[in-house]
Amino acid sequence: MPSFLRSLFAALLAAPLLALAAPPEAATDHVKARLVASQAAVAPGQRFTVALEQDIKSHWHTYWLNPGDSGQATSIAWTGAEAGPIQWPTPAVQPIGPLVNYGYEGRVALLVDLTVPADAQPGGRFQPVAEVRWLVCKDVCIPEQVTLGLDLPVAARGQAGADAAQIDEWRGAIPKPAPFAVQLKPAAQGVQLSGPVAGVTKAYFFADTWGAVAHSAPQALKAEGGGWALELPAGDDPVKPGQPLSGVIVLTTAAGQQAWTVSAPMPEGAGKGPGPADLAAPAAAAPTAAPESDLGVLTAMALALVGGLILNLMPCVFPVLSIKALALVGGGNHKAEGLAYTAGVLASFALLAAVLIALRAGGQQVGWGFQFHSPVFVGVVAYLLFIVGLNLSGLFDIGGGFTGVGSNLAARQGLAGSFFTGVLAAVVATPCTAPFMGAALAFALAQPAAVLLAVFLALGLGLALPFLVLAFWPAAQRWLPRPGAWMDKFKQFLAFPMYAAVVWLLWVLAQQAGPDGVALALIGLVLIAFGLWWRNASGASTLGTVAAVAGVVLALGLSGAIKPVDAATPAASAAHEAYSAERVAELRGQNKPVFVNMTASWCISCLVNERVALSRPEVKDAFAKAGITYLKGDWTREDPAITAVLKAHGRSGVPLYLYYAPGADQAQVLPQILTPGLVIEAISTPTNPAPRS
Repeated sequence: MPSFLRSLFAALLAAPLLALAAPPEAATDHVKARLVASQAAVAPGQRFTVALEQDIKSHWHTYWLNPGDSGQATSIAWTGAEAGPIQWPTPAVQPIGPLVNYGYEGRVALLVDLTVPADAQPGGRFQPVAEVRWLVCKDVCIPEQVTLGLDLPVAARGQAGADAAQIDEWRGAIPKPAPFAVQLKPAAQGVQLSGPVAGVTKAYFFADTWGAVAHSAPQALKAEGGGWALELPAGDDPVKPGQPLSGVIVLTTAAGQQAWTVSAPMPEGAGKGPGPADLAAPAAAAPTAAPESDLGVLTAMALALVGGLILNLMPCVFPVLSIKALALVGGGNHKAEGLAYTAGVLASFALLAAVLIALRAGGQQVGWGFQFHSPVFVGVVAYLLFIVGLNLSGLFDIGGGFTGVGSNLAARQGLAGSFFTGVLAAVVATPCTAPFMGAALAFALAQPAAVLLAVFLALGLGLALPFLVLAFWPAAQRWLPRPGAWMDKFKQFLAFPMYAAVVWLLWVLAQQAGPDGVALALIGLVLIAFGLWWRNASGASTLGTVAAVAGVVLALGLSGAIKPVDAATPAASAAHEAYSAERVAELRGQNKPVFVNMTASWCISCLVNERVALSRPEVKDAFAKAGITYLKGDWTREDPAITAVLKAHGRSGVPLYLYYAPGADQAQVLPQILTPGLVIEAISTPTNPAPRS
């Protein structure tokens, strides 16, 4: 690989180092957030408390540890310090139509204990950084995020700060462990939680895990044995024998209101008689797809392999495969190039799996194509494809993989080019979804790290398989055209799909980061083109190479400054409405048919389906005749509510198409590749809905 290309690649990898120190305060349109420390100075190894204070806009709310029927809990990802779990204040009940959520309005403080590194040096600085994400809702829900940081001096001894008293006051709002024991046993409609406190006039239990109890059902209080007992109807995931039920119990007596954390196990023999597992009503919108656990590891790997193979036919990957086919036409060490290309694909998928494992360990809900939620990543990929396009157009040369010249240097360049092309194929494949991939990836994301890695490597092997077969099977190479002058023209032609992909990525960026973000990305493209032109014009001199590297570095610096704009409510049109769980519940409550399209601007499969199927006149007419309300959920930016819907239906990414027939208790999940006939058949098929309870 030429030295200047190695420099370019290193510059791409160094993009995260361009980040600047984070401030202690930041604001979105709906929430002002700041970090408040109990210390003015910290000592090496000291443990102290930090508060994330949120000032939430009037009539808007964020969510508790268990958000209830819908929503997403606030999350904090720390770097630079060891952090304990979030200490949550007692939430409030937030009814929204037939749903009940748990969260906060107004001003709230979430506490976290941080530990200063033991090797911190007195006289230095302690500068932890927190990536904070929350979902803020009113009649719409908007995911928001800020990056906050602290800058505290390190001293031989810690020193309390001016906000220590405020931290102590906030700590008083955190429920303490109950000074009494509670009991759990089966009840007619769920479970009964009871305790020995007398004179309780009002009680409410917040389960800290989703589905343990029915959030929207009333909780009946009664006196029992000199204490209290609370009937809790079972939720979608009721407590099983031997499992604990934990959460916060809020009790009101003559002395006032007090919140306590409690936990009690379900007796082991409870499942033998009528209990919550036997009497719980089925979920109103249970997925029709097979549960993730129904797949075995080998089945998931086989589906991933087939899905990766089909990815080669997608418009995002096919141009890259064509580039490698030219290498075979031109000669060279076919087997070595096939292995190098496969190594590049597998290394990229292994890296992607490692990132997913790390994010999942940090409590994040992630799915296929998650990286395209970041406008910085979208900008960097646009730069990468632009550089590849300029190479194909002949502005600069990556290396002699096409000519097959037999020198050692050219051979080395060819293998490096094959590896890099494999990496490129993996990168451009991620916004595409092929049949069979959805179930395999959803299964993998719910499994241990080793299984997730195995499924992703199988997906990568499927993507690399066509070129690998061509490289190792001489008979297949006879199908390829003979080399000639057409090769150079065809190589130049392949630059235009790359440029088209850059235009598409800039369109995605416009929706994520607005006009300012697009302007920064365009300036970056000009800097890259100028730097590479200078290198070419100078005959690949040292100064020209420095100019090329400087252009890429400056462009990456600009991409690091691209910030997402606050998400607006997805625009409705005459053809569709914006998706929300509340709207689905409202329409289904009126016994109306609903079609849900979960999509994203960066998902090519989604855009193709909308163009060739959902936007066709015959499909629109069929929707109108059937009285179907068409809802579209936009996953272009991270949206925890849509992520939860995808996960509930056994999918790890978009597209996802759901059809709720009138009176049906379950959604029909349509295939990931649509045709007009398939959609019309799905909405026209009579259903036999189960009776509602």
